[in-house]
Amino acid sequence: MTEMVQYERDSEGIGWLTIDRPNAANSLNEAARGELWTCFEAFRDDTEAGALVITGTGEKAFCAGGDLKEMASSVLRVPSADFIPQLNRNFSLDKPVIAAVNGVALGGGFLLAQMADLCVAADHATFAISEAKWGRGAPWAAPLPWMIPPRVALEILLTGERISAQRGYELGFVNRVVPMEELKSTVVELARRIMRNAPLSVRASKAMVYASNAAAVKDAFAAAEQLFEKVYMSDDAQEGPRAFGESRPPRWTGR
Repeated sequence: MTEMVQYERDSEGIGWLTIDRPNAANSLNEAARGELWTCFEAFRDDTEAGALVITGTGEKAFCAGGDLKEMASSVLRVPSADFIPQLNRNFSLDKPVIAAVNGVALGGGFLLAQMADLCVAADHATFAISEAKWGRGAPWAAPLPWMIPPRVALEILLTGERISAQRGYELGFVNRVVPMEELKSTVVELARRIMRNAPLSVRASKAMVYASNAAAVKDAFAAAEQLFEKVYMSDDAQEGPRAFGESRPPRWTGR
């Protein structure tokens, strides 16, 4: 069976983690989430790889987040701690990670772009935390107000609407915006520049930036998990994916 998430290292020592479900907008079902763990472990343990690029297959979707059709067929309550690998939270990685966002980055796709150290986006890419549209939770977004202004984070979370790659750049969420045909070459050159530097200095620099806010982010995650537990356990949390699967607007009850 073809792997849904693949890891490989190129001749320059750049690791490539590719989500390969283009017919499902590179969304993450249970099997893909398991393979995501495996691929991050492969990069972590690959002594020949100096930097990792996360991307998706095709030009439409980087990752559309969780597979709502799968969620609609099962009763998903509070996700377990290992539901998905989250760098700087439940998975330690000292080597640099770059997100190459080749299309929509929604929900869990936004998470992947958020947890990467750097983000390069194609000019047609869009970003959204769409959980409010489907009654789901986003405790993983707790670090977002550390990255962008809190009022902008609130707008993204409360509306569920998409922002453009250019808007992400203006907010400092995206490092560079380039035409799709230049996305790979731009990311490769960025990885090369990093890998030409002293690896211990690179890793210490990365660790220092995250350490500057580690305590606050840890507390924010703890609070977010508690706040969203009621959301995950609600009837609306089941209604959202069900409505998606039935191609209709959700009928919220607030319960």
